[in-house]
Amino acid sequence: MKKQFNRMKQLANQTVGRAEKTEVLSEDLLQIERRLDTVRSVCHHSHKRLTACFQGQHGTDTERRYKKLPLTALAQNMQEASTQLEESLLGKMLETCGDAENQLALELAQHEVFVEREIVEPLGSIAEMEIPNIQKQRKQLAKLVLDWDSVRARWNQAHKSSGTNFQGLPSKIDTLKEEMDEAGNKVELCKDQLAADMYNFMAKEGEYGKFFVTLLEAQADYHRKALAVLEKALPEMRAHQDKWAEKPAFGTPLEEHLKRSGREIALPIEACVMLLLETGMKEEGLFRIGAGASKLKKLKAALDCSTSHLDEFYSDPHAVAGALKSYLRELPEPLMTFNLYEEWTQVASVQDQDKKLQDLWRTCQKLPPQNFVNFRYLIKFLAKLAQTSDVNKMTPSNIAIVLGPNLLWAKTEGTLAEMAAATSVHVVAVIEPIIQHADWFFPEEVEFNVSEAFVPLVTPNSNHSSHTGNDSDSGTLERKRPASMAVMEGDLVKKESPPKPKDSAPAPAPGRNGSQMASGQNQAQMAAGSHQLSVGPGHNSAGPSPHTLRRGK
Repeated sequence: MKKQFNRMKQLANQTVGRAEKTEVLSEDLLQIERRLDTVRSVCHHSHKRLTACFQGQHGTDTERRYKKLPLTALAQNMQEASTQLEESLLGKMLETCGDAENQLALELAQHEVFVEREIVEPLGSIAEMEIPNIQKQRKQLAKLVLDWDSVRARWNQAHKSSGTNFQGLPSKIDTLKEEMDEAGNKVELCKDQLAADMYNFMAKEGEYGKFFVTLLEAQADYHRKALAVLEKALPEMRAHQDKWAEKPAFGTPLEEHLKRSGREIALPIEACVMLLLETGMKEEGLFRIGAGASKLKKLKAALDCSTSHLDEFYSDPHAVAGALKSYLRELPEPLMTFNLYEEWTQVASVQDQDKKLQDLWRTCQKLPPQNFVNFRYLIKFLAKLAQTSDVNKMTPSNIAIVLGPNLLWAKTEGTLAEMAAATSVHVVAVIEPIIQHADWFFPEEVEFNVSEAFVPLVTPNSNHSSHTGNDSDSGTLERKRPASMAVMEGDLVKKESPPKPKDSAPAPAPGRNGSQMASGQNQAQMAAGSHQLSVGPGHNSAGPSPHTLRRGK
């Protein structure tokens, strides 16, 4: 009690400046002391923030942490859902993705346990044990120094008083001297221990810094393992996706759609053409009159998922025509390609009709094989449509005006209206003569039911008698589509398209005369064309063009 009172008295005297405060630490130790608080704060906050980054339960082993991870719950949910969806594409995707998420969860649990053991716990020990122990010794040293200063002050006071009072003082001075020496020894011992701990702390700072190197190394190792899991799962998922034929056709590059579905003619093109051949050839204003937005949207969606339920659209040829236009317009690259845009527009400006046809033919031959086959298929259909223009009012010119901008447009950025306005004149000048002389450009016959997916079915008549053949009087002709494109790809026999001429002019079929190829001309014009047509480098060597026949009266 007396010692505590003397300590408080000495502290008060030092506070008001009536006594000096002894500083026993050297300048370097004082710098270390000032650094301790900062280091403790840094370690404390790093420990706290790292712990907050954990997704698993803090302080648990790998297995228990793994079970509590959100990724584990996600993986289980995906795996359970995959069993419900069975062999569908989504089911396979969920199964593969669930397995990957499960592996990621396990890697994450192992990573978190390692980080907690090797980094978080040591940082917590520095902040909560090592530095507080040093600071505790520093406080103990301060108390010992205070006791030493107190007893030294009393000894000095007693020594001063010894000059006037000689009775009993020598023994008191000796006692105080002993206390002062003992206090000084305690200060030295505590000071030495504190200095050793401080120097050890400074020597270990490089070791403490390695914790953060270990953290990054652990994170790098975790991400490498996680990346390996993902790189293994992604090809498997892409393979499932590539094998699945039922993918949207609208907005998909033509080559990708044909390769994926194993088709020669794009599904929307063939489906729409077959539907229009059935009920739309005599529909006035086909491709010109717009369809109902909801009906068009429904048809596009049905074609995208390859549904076989298209019966309701037989009664709405304008919706079918609108779907065909939409498909052509939504292609990432026009059917007549960006690469040939300049060439098409240059040919459109040629005034000499014979030369124009020759140049158009040459440009057609430069189309990529898939584009060429689909372009030929479409032109043949449009030429067939134009044959009934007296009923449907869709002449080659009208068809070119409404459908041409969906076959060719500039790559230049701009609004749809701007691009259509800039392209329409040139496109009409290109598409119209190709439709007019479709049999000259493409002399080979085209089987519109190229995939054989549209099978004519004959329904029984009212007398329940069966008829066979394609006689329209024997019943109603219906087109049947398979349930999925996967069926088409696996079971239907694809018809090879006739080879496309490349280096030589197209030779007309035997017996085909000029009048046959110049379809749509009047009888006098047809009679005048007695020569076979071919396309060559010059008019003299190529033979007469349809325009030559038309002019020869």
